[in-house]
Amino acid sequence: MAVIDEEKVWIGKSRQGDHEAFEALIKCYQKMIHALTYRMTGSLTDGEDLAQDTFIQAFRQIHTYRGDSKFSSWLYRIGINLCLNWRKSQQRQQKAHEEYGQNLDTETTPDGKRAQQVQEALMKLRPKQRAAIVLTTYDGLNHAEAAQVLGCSETTVSWRIFAARTKLKKLLSKAHTKEVSHE
Repeated sequence: MAVIDEEKVWIGKSRQGDHEAFEALIKCYQKMIHALTYRMTGSLTDGEDLAQDTFIQAFRQIHTYRGDSKFSSWLYRIGINLCLNWRKSQQRQQKAHEEYGQNLDTETTPDGKRAQQVQEALMKLRPKQRAAIVLTTYDGLNHAEAAQVLGCSETTVSWRIFAARTKLKKLLSKAHTKEVSHE
């Protein structure tokens, strides 16, 4: 049986409440969703939580999946929406903490200075730009697939990617200049 046929069977069984069938779907898409939520949050812990929330919401809402797009696109959409909502929540918390003179601890990854700089630069992008660049550059979606996930046109995806790359180049150039001047 082909993978796509198996996926359709798992989706059908999941719609009927079959937890084992949904676990099979999770196994297929777990790495993809974890990578997405990590890149969108910059935090392993928050990324894990949001990945789990993505699958919980997908299970609860699987009856709304119509099958007119890839199941992965539907999952991406759920993950992106949860990450965007998380970001808004974080910004509200940050603002509240700043008003009271407190600083939030920020998580960094132990993947080396450059990887940390790239992740920090990604986090400075507008959420919709970050989503477009993550989906196309890191997750390998083409512009049409990214547009479907993001609920916008391919042209909008292209503009968001252009704006994101322009800003990333500036931010990473500044980080590199600082690094060189401190040596």
